[in-house]
Amino acid sequence: MNIHEYQAKEILKRYGVPVPVGRVASTLQEVKAAAAELGGRCVVKAQIHAGGRGKAGGVKLASSPEDAVEKASEILGKNLVTHQTGPEGRQVRRVLVEQGVNIERELYLGMVLDRAQSRVTTICSSEGGVEIEEVAAKQPGKILKEAIDPAIGLQPFQCRRLAFALGVPREVVGKMVAMMQALYRAFDDCDCSIAEINPLIVTKEGQVMALDAKMSFDSNALFRHQEILALRDLNEEDPREIEASKYELSYISLDGNIGCMVNGAGLAMATMDIIKLCGGEPANFLDVGGGADEERVAQAFKIILSDARVRGVLINIFGGIMRCDVLAQGVVDAARELSIKVPLVVRMQGTNVELGRKILADSGLPTITAETMAEAAEKIVQAVKEF
Repeated sequence: MNIHEYQAKEILKRYGVPVPVGRVASTLQEVKAAAAELGGRCVVKAQIHAGGRGKAGGVKLASSPEDAVEKASEILGKNLVTHQTGPEGRQVRRVLVEQGVNIERELYLGMVLDRAQSRVTTICSSEGGVEIEEVAAKQPGKILKEAIDPAIGLQPFQCRRLAFALGVPREVVGKMVAMMQALYRAFDDCDCSIAEINPLIVTKEGQVMALDAKMSFDSNALFRHQEILALRDLNEEDPREIEASKYELSYISLDGNIGCMVNGAGLAMATMDIIKLCGGEPANFLDVGGGADEERVAQAFKIILSDARVRGVLINIFGGIMRCDVLAQGVVDAARELSIKVPLVVRMQGTNVELGRKILADSGLPTITAETMAEAAEKIVQAVKEF
């Protein structure tokens, strides 16, 4: 789950990370009041769940409350298109009005889970203010890392080693160490999947500060953090993903045109891989789970078909806990209700597979059956091309 920059800064501030003084505003009147409170000179920043806001015109400097209102009017209510939003963009419903600061240097600081080492890793770079992926691709030598032992946490010597490697002044090293450790505590306590400060700035007055902040949380741990769950902004999420969560379906929208319904995350990933291998593009990741009933299967089918880009559907089920007949009945019910028009390829193996195939055959639906994953992928890719 993602949250807005202003929300991430509120959390980080509680852990001791210095942040600029700011006020969130959703109307021009609130923008003017916030700018006046901050002395006039301020920054107006669009609040959406996407990076690249500055390049897209979502971050503007203002010299007075009136100027702040003018700049905010160019952002509020508009669709902001960045490299992370896609061409449709995201509507800006609120802005962060923040004090101006005197920037001396911009750095990058982040905490992520390194799955190869099964450890949280601190990542730093002297190239702050730009996408870290871009730095890693063009200047990999400027990416600094420190893996963290979960038994003892992030140690001061690791932070000092990173600070010195970044070339920060000696009088600032202690503040950098404190910020790194505070960010790690926030990451660990809040069950984050990523915590990022980009840029982390050193001001001309010798202060270190989080000028921007991004936090994403492990959804599986949110039951422990009701106060964080309350920060969820449904306006920033895909409506299909919201609908899927109501039925405990794991759904992630992608950019392709072949809808996928699979039980089991590993099988779902393998299904997407084999679709791409055969020259197709998956439109989604959807895991209906091992214990899905007819209603959940029907809802999953509806969610897939609600995506206008879907030109065909591949159902790939291994019936273990989930029976093939239950899947087949759910698919038949949903297909009849929706009057499905796109090609549908079904590959089932496992418990009650013959009964499931009989339900599909007796339904009169124009389904295409397959015995193996490879055969199913080839058939759906070909069917979509001919559709």
